[in-house]
Amino acid sequence: MTPFYRFAARGAIIPFLKAVSKQHVTGVENIPREGGFIAVANHLSNLDPLTAMRALVDADVPIYSLAKSQLFEIPILGHVFSAGGQIPVYRGSTHAGDSLVEAERRLRAGDPIMIFPEGTLSRDPLQWPMTGKTGAARLAMRTGAPLLPIGQWGAQNVLGAYGSGFRPFPRKDVDVLIGKPFDLAEFGTDTSDHAVVRAATAEIMRHITELVEQLRGEKAPRPFDMKYDGDPGKGNIGVRRPDPPAPSEYEHPSGPGTPPDNPGDDEPETAPEQQS
Repeated sequence: MTPFYRFAARGAIIPFLKAVSKQHVTGVENIPREGGFIAVANHLSNLDPLTAMRALVDADVPIYSLAKSQLFEIPILGHVFSAGGQIPVYRGSTHAGDSLVEAERRLRAGDPIMIFPEGTLSRDPLQWPMTGKTGAARLAMRTGAPLLPIGQWGAQNVLGAYGSGFRPFPRKDVDVLIGKPFDLAEFGTDTSDHAVVRAATAEIMRHITELVEQLRGEKAPRPFDMKYDGDPGKGNIGVRRPDPPAPSEYEHPSGPGTPPDNPGDDEPETAPEQQS
């Protein structure tokens, strides 16, 4: 952990989180202590990346997130991001894939990377993880890096999604559950096989969702899918359609909740702010 990273995290970010929340972390023993890994988490609030980062930094493990490029242009914050080694994502441009190239380089160098596979704040009105984009699966399949699943619940009560308000007081509980690392070896390394990559993505989201189920104490419904349920538009929460009958065209042969083909899935997920 570089001196700057330590200062930014422990001197600014963590004190802020302590002031507005009471964070409880379980599963710290599951964090890999050697080599690169991909931390993957659900996403309900723009505080989620900070709470997930804190869980790892408190364990003395620095984490490097993929962040949308506009954040690097903000005075002071942009300098913090750049100096802290975060990875810019140039969404919707010919350079959109560069972030995954850099993430792969970092992983092979032994650095941990954080990705929020949903690619945006969840649009599910029930606040469960949605179907994921395929960037995290592609990265794991290409590198063989283990994935560290993280479930979070509570940050949305401090900072709600899409302008629903910042409510720091009284301090609210934020629960973070870190699961056991897993890999995608069973899916092979051929990232040109779209069906396999979609199935691997569904496996990632299954691990995350199981952790959120434990935190919430209830079983999740089928994943909200903006290609089936409809895209509510930027900054809006969606509306669930009735569950499709099984078997159906919605369900891919690889399993329920597997995201259908979508060229946009090649655009990498971003963090810490993913409103799209």
